[in-house]
Amino acid sequence: MLTLCIVSLLSAVALPMYGAYVERAQVTRAIGDIGSLGVEIEIFRLSNSDRVPSSLVELPKPVPNDPWGRPYFFLNIIDDKPNKGAVRKDGKLNPLNSDYDLYSQGKDGDSKGPLNAKASRDDIIRANNGAYIGLGEDF
Repeated sequence: MLTLCIVSLLSAVALPMYGAYVERAQVTRAIGDIGSLGVEIEIFRLSNSDRVPSSLVELPKPVPNDPWGRPYFFLNIIDDKPNKGAVRKDGKLNPLNSDYDLYSQGKDGDSKGPLNAKASRDDIIRANNGAYIGLGEDF
């Protein structure tokens, strides 16, 4: 009985810690993927007269899915001239980037409006034209 009590107590402590570790690892992988994709996009720009690709399919290397199994979202702001509603924005409704948006919708697979929206807080984003890559809630 005592052994069962000790095992259940250890499980109650260890399982949440393991879940948090897995989540941090997924976020870290998404940050690395977005950084690597940013490098690939810059190589593409250098090889194509400063043209930003219209989609990630144009990149020479295969694009992985995010750690949650969904594709990364990409929007060419320079060439595609999207409407202002399509561009990612911070909490003050300022655009995050002026060249392209690249992000993952994070663990919940949902993203709405500016970064201070509840659904967007877990998004892994690229902001300030690549100077920041990380969680939307930390930007």
